[in-house]
Amino acid sequence: MSDAGILTVDIGGSSLRAGMVDRSGRLGALVSIPLTHRLDADGTAETSPRQWWAAMLAAVEALDPEEAAAIAITGITRSQVLVGADGQPVRSALLWHDSRADATLAGLLARLPVDHPERAGLNAFHPLARLWWLADREPEALAATVAVVDPKDWLNARLTGVVASDTVSLSRLSMTRDLAAAAGLPDLLPPLGNPVEVLAPVRAGLPGALGRLAGVPVIRMATDTWAAALGLGAMRAGGCYSLSGTTEVLGVVSDQPLAADGLLSLDWAHGLWHLGGPMQAGADCLVWLLDLLGKRGPVGPILDGLLAGARDPSPVLFLPHLTGARVPFWDSTRRGSFLGLNRRHGAPDIAWAVLEGIACLNRLVLDRAEAARGQSVEAVRFGGGGASSEHWTAIKADVLGRPVERVATPEPGLAGAAIAASVALGTHGDLAAAQHAMVTVAERILPDPTRRADAEALVSRYRVAEDALSALSAVLATPLPAWTAAR
Repeated sequence: MSDAGILTVDIGGSSLRAGMVDRSGRLGALVSIPLTHRLDADGTAETSPRQWWAAMLAAVEALDPEEAAAIAITGITRSQVLVGADGQPVRSALLWHDSRADATLAGLLARLPVDHPERAGLNAFHPLARLWWLADREPEALAATVAVVDPKDWLNARLTGVVASDTVSLSRLSMTRDLAAAAGLPDLLPPLGNPVEVLAPVRAGLPGALGRLAGVPVIRMATDTWAAALGLGAMRAGGCYSLSGTTEVLGVVSDQPLAADGLLSLDWAHGLWHLGGPMQAGADCLVWLLDLLGKRGPVGPILDGLLAGARDPSPVLFLPHLTGARVPFWDSTRRGSFLGLNRRHGAPDIAWAVLEGIACLNRLVLDRAEAARGQSVEAVRFGGGGASSEHWTAIKADVLGRPVERVATPEPGLAGAAIAASVALGTHGDLAAAQHAMVTVAERILPDPTRRADAEALVSRYRVAEDALSALSAVLATPLPAWTAAR
């Protein structure tokens, strides 16, 4: 690795971020390009992959690096890009929260062996279920597809001409190859490799600033969660991370495979396994709330203003399932609820409830992971946009009941991409050494002992509410179009 920095890119749900990271792990200039996607009432969640390419071109143009030791791209997963024989997308990408495969899931399950270990994990969000939906609803698109890749993989293909992915990102699809065959679906997995290695060099002739980076090695990366855990220094046995972005992600890392109901058990390579996964709730709930309240502007200051208001002693309980649920329920029909409302409650109570409900959902995931591991984690490394909020960090510490650590970098995904690149280029011998050299804990926040009993009471209420409302949720998810039609 030369003295030149790593050009890192992170494709998020609402923006693409890019920055130069130096050898010490310090992030220099940062560029963020907004992204949009289509959401419809039928469960559609799509975007054009070309939007990601245009955003990366704009971000690199703004950074305008004179040189780079490597390019490392990470990003959202469980989002399928269907690549045709010409390397171009066959259709819009299916995003992580697209739930239309629910409509055809029963037909898929009827074709599959009942005793397959992966069968229980099949739901509307599983890539195999989505391929089955495409076979039923858009057979021409599926027939034109030669590979299914993650968003980062498609950008890598545009940079290098190589269509490939890594063993972590597409592990769910690779583990169900035999199920795909049983269902009569084509094998659309691209070549897979180690997420910490050089994929190929940037090809010549690319537009703008990218054209000046021809020959620079592109690193094969894994998902944004994997990269962020690495950037937080949690990629080690016993490590735990919590990421607050458009959606929340929480996981525990171990040196052996573990299993827990509703959690994803994934081989994260390099002798490490992950237990946990992505929730469907997160900052998107806050955006929804502020829109509902007619609040416009930056989320952070507006939220701080709401939380500064007087609060009723009886807290509102919020179940944050506005777009269904992934970990730990995997139920696209699950719906959100506010419980315990009284006449005294106002906007501050609702704002607190949204944050606390999301934190309680994190706690359910943490409890299941710790039970599988047989011991509690020592601390939770906290990253993502929410980690910049003092209120949100304190709530996480109190509700999780564990010390919460914030690291120096504001962009753990980009930092993790740079750490992986440093290993791929030989600067550090392994991920442990690279994390030690490039990650700094900036602050440790302890749970407030005066709130401990009430925090546990809140979590207990949340558990009861989730159990009590799960069946009702499915009923509420059924539309009543005649009733809601304009009068």
